Amino acid sequence: MKIWGKAGYGVTGGALAILFLFPLLWSGYASVRTGSGFGLENYDRLFTSDNGIRLHHVVNSFTVSALTVGGTLIVSTLGGYAFGRFRFPGRDALFLITLAILMVPYATILIALYVLLGWLGLQDSLIGLSLVLTMFQLPFSLFMMRNSFEAVPRELEESAQVDGCNSFSTLLRIMLPAVRPGLITVGLFAFLASWNEFFAPLILLNSTDKFTTTLAVVNMRTAGHGSIDYAALEAGVVFMAVPCLLLFAFMQRSYVRGFASGALKG
Repeated sequence: MKIWGKAGYGVTGGALAILFLFPLLWSGYASVRTGSGFGLENYDRLFTSDNGIRLHHVVNSFTVSALTVGGTLIVSTLGGYAFGRFRFPGRDALFLITLAILMVPYATILIALYVLLGWLGLQDSLIGLSLVLTMFQLPFSLFMMRNSFEAVPRELEESAQVDGCNSFSTLLRIMLPAVRPGLITVGLFAFLASWNEFFAPLILLNSTDKFTTTLAVVNMRTAGHGSIDYAALEAGVVFMAVPCLLLFAFMQRSYVRGFASGALKG
């Protein structure tokens, strides 16, 4: 019975793995398929066509992703530490209000954010886009970091305070190393979300020299006579997936530990 149970789990797991891997494998296959066989012509067209991906598009995407990851880590760490370790009036209500933002489709507030960025003088800027993407990441990140801080034994914090550390030095010296898996998980989610984001850059960026790679890929989707160059699009999809796959491969162990510790406390 146990053997059949294990076999069932194996078949189910294998089927799910194939289901999730199939789109990526198909994109990789389609990106190297040409009329005469296989080759890299599609990638050459992706980077050399008049409206293809250029270096500044990639730099823009990395800039936005780095600013979003940095902003998300700073705000969610300070907020998660406050919600997880300190008692103050309205703490639970404020935390629930923050989580409730997860229920709001972000597309519905993009126009309002566009107007707000105009008041701040940040329209059509990578900094303004990064601030918006950071705001989208905060509810989930705050939830993860609060639970990560709550999972740390209070004896560690009390020992640091006995040795003369104040709250801020305790956070830097004791708590941050203890919640490192949670920080990596939050940073990884923020990078993946900002790197792959399409709708917010489409609404908030107007200048073509500030386009991210997602906008550049869509911008070059049409070839001659209005037809869609699907092969070049598949090459663009694979190109954009590579940094995400590499990052996940290097950090998957910390990601799983951080996600588990953050989720279990919720």
